Amino acid sequence: MSLPPPLPPHRDPGDAWVEAPDGSRYWGRFGAAGLLAHDEARGVLMQHRADWSHHGGTWGIPGGARHTAEHAIAGALRESAEEAGVPAAAVLPRALHVLDRQVWTYTTVVASVHEPFDPVAGDAESLELAWIPVDRVERLPLHPGFAASWPMLRATIGVRPTIVVDAANVVGSVPDGWWKDRAGAASRLLARLAALASAGVPAAALGLPLTTWLPEIVAVTEGRARAAPDVPGVRVIRAPGEGDDAIAAEARARASRGDHVVVVTGDRGLRARVAGFADTRGANWILELLGDEPAQA
Repeated sequence: MSLPPPLPPHRDPGDAWVEAPDGSRYWGRFGAAGLLAHDEARGVLMQHRADWSHHGGTWGIPGGARHTAEHAIAGALRESAEEAGVPAAAVLPRALHVLDRQVWTYTTVVASVHEPFDPVAGDAESLELAWIPVDRVERLPLHPGFAASWPMLRATIGVRPTIVVDAANVVGSVPDGWWKDRAGAASRLLARLAALASAGVPAAALGLPLTTWLPEIVAVTEGRARAAPDVPGVRVIRAPGEGDDAIAAEARARASRGDHVVVVTGDRGLRARVAGFADTRGANWILELLGDEPAQA
């Protein structure tokens, strides 16, 4: 069996073992993270682990210890770039699954590939890197931790949550003077939606598995609110006429391509229009996610 390479002298403090009360040891003082990258044409990117590594010889996903104060997504992207040459711009994180061992956590970042790439081993941690069709993953000798999580992770591959927000309805649900400056009120909502898109939405709020999802958020504005500027992280649709028509059309288009669509509106007529192809939530739902007090009925 080959020996592990020596640790660099100036390694990050996170590159260390954590020991649980029962004697179990986990790599990563600040936890660890890995990237489950899915390419619709080729499958998922798998790593055949070096013999000297923990559970050497098994297959798992690129990943490793998180650095000091490093977000799980940043850690997974960094580790996958170092170990497998994954370009960060080629993947789109969609969901997070957190395995919590009390003294240690492992976060799997589920991502879709939107720019095809070929993996390249960048260090000695891989015997092999390969795209494995989804239905063949379980035929491999899998790392025990990944094997336990794979059935749940597999069920989420290809799931694309989209939240379509009726901006006028949400803004109008809170009596904060929006009628004096509708564009300004819409701008404030868009900025907060962008923050939500970045932070993620709890899986339970969307009726999906895993821990957190990073949905695409679409906001439809109408009337004077159309003057609100674009905000990175949110797709803004400026309805030329009735906002309801634009919302229903966007929700139907997203659902037809396979997205898990949630329309946020308190309008009963609109909720009935999209009921056949989208879930619906009221303004309170999104306001609570944004950290606001629930709107008045």
